[in-house]
Amino acid sequence: MAQTDSSFLADKVYLRANHLPPCDPVRVLDCYAGFGIVWAWVKKITGRDIRVLGIDTRDIGFALPGDNRAYLGTIDLDKFDVIDLDAYGIPFDQVEVILNRGYQGVIFVTFIQSVYGCLPNAMLSALGYPMAGVKKIPTIFYKHGWEKMLLYLANRGLKTVVHRSFRNKHYFMINGAEAGGEGCDTRMEGIFADLS
Repeated sequence: MAQTDSSFLADKVYLRANHLPPCDPVRVLDCYAGFGIVWAWVKKITGRDIRVLGIDTRDIGFALPGDNRAYLGTIDLDKFDVIDLDAYGIPFDQVEVILNRGYQGVIFVTFIQSVYGCLPNAMLSALGYPMAGVKKIPTIFYKHGWEKMLLYLANRGLKTVVHRSFRNKHYFMINGAEAGGEGCDTRMEGIFADLS
């Protein structure tokens, strides 16, 4: 699948703009910062004071360089009101680190199951799938990836997933504060019925 920076830009921007925490300023850790297009548009349409610290593997000059997993495991996440995981694939490792560290803020995530349909083995393991079976016949276990992600989030105690989906691309928002909650009833709210 070709990587396209900021594809479905309107959906990403409006999802963020409509689910910003009420604090002022809003402090954002953008783990796939790129050139900052998404958050520049969120600032423009909301008029809010949004301060973004970016991380990117590319040397783009205005973001922390390197693998965001290393930063997520060491920096004080409580200094941020929002963590943004707008990845080209499935940032499962990052979600896992953030939830395991007890982050209480808003998390925006992009979940894209590639043409080959691979899912992170760590996610499948967390859901109880046998790794021997996954390694032997992976395509059986790679079906229904989005539903598997929702089940993982529900098992972590997250009750609300606000999302917008297009085929294998899913843009969603969760609140880390729910992760300690009880129950596994995931309610999905489709938003932005028509952004065409």
